[in-house]
Amino acid sequence: MKVLVTGGAGFIGSHLVRQLLAADHEVTVLDNVSTGTWQHLPEGKDTCTCWEMDIRDKSAREKMEQGRFDVIVHLAGQTMVDVSIKDPEFDAAENVMGTLNVLEAARHSGVKRIIFASTAASYGDVAEDKLPIREEETLAPMSFYGLTKVTVEKYLQLYHDLYGLDYVALRFANVYGERQGDTGEGGVISIFAKRIAKDQGITVFGDGKQTRDFIYAGDIASGIIAAMTTDKANAVYNLSNQTETSLLELIDLMAKASGKTVEPDFAAPREGDINRSMLCNEAAVQNLNWQPQMDLGEGLARTIAYFKSC
Repeated sequence: MKVLVTGGAGFIGSHLVRQLLAADHEVTVLDNVSTGTWQHLPEGKDTCTCWEMDIRDKSAREKMEQGRFDVIVHLAGQTMVDVSIKDPEFDAAENVMGTLNVLEAARHSGVKRIIFASTAASYGDVAEDKLPIREEETLAPMSFYGLTKVTVEKYLQLYHDLYGLDYVALRFANVYGERQGDTGEGGVISIFAKRIAKDQGITVFGDGKQTRDFIYAGDIASGIIAAMTTDKANAVYNLSNQTETSLLELIDLMAKASGKTVEPDFAAPREGDINRSMLCNEAAVQNLNWQPQMDLGEGLARTIAYFKSC
């Protein structure tokens, strides 16, 4: 298939592009490289078509329309909770208006399906008796980042109902792996992994008992590819390991993976962070014929090794 990956030079995008190329898809990457880099791609720009553009720009929409893609995988956008709270206008411009540009390009150029990267942050802080969280759970985001993802999911539903554009929205659990950013709040594992690899201290916001459902980026990529061809489209699916891991447990696993002693510092909880999170992946397993493969311990070892090599 002819596939456009927005944000393809970023963290998850780089894992996806590798798998798409291995499956002999024709891949184009659109990225403004504000957080990603072309060096994330295998052999840089030489293995696929690369457009350095911003999804918010009219020129990007025109380029997307001219591409006549079969599928668009839309990963580009603002991904940090703290940034969304500090600057909700920027967050909406990236994640809502930028996505509308992508959707308009898709409907005007005969794109068959769009795959959208949504988030576990769409659910907010769900009561413990409702874990693992199913797709039907009430959406109550605690940050503007989560709100923009919920908003786009509604746009996708209407674009399907009004224009016939097929979609699959994938709510990612906490993704980790090689090439993840380690600035801001980008990802707790990448932040910890880099600091552990460099023999630097780590800080836990809160008491460390808060939990997340960690999933390796390669498993997210395989889930996206499964969503490209499923006959159960026009739906939302959680992509997760359906396993709850506390930050204290995570630190122990990372210490074992690195062979180092890790003693964290503790700081006040951050605004907008949720306490516990674990997503039910049964719908994705059944309807996408997908299953996460990476063991957390092995994934952490790979991630730490990557940061040691940087």
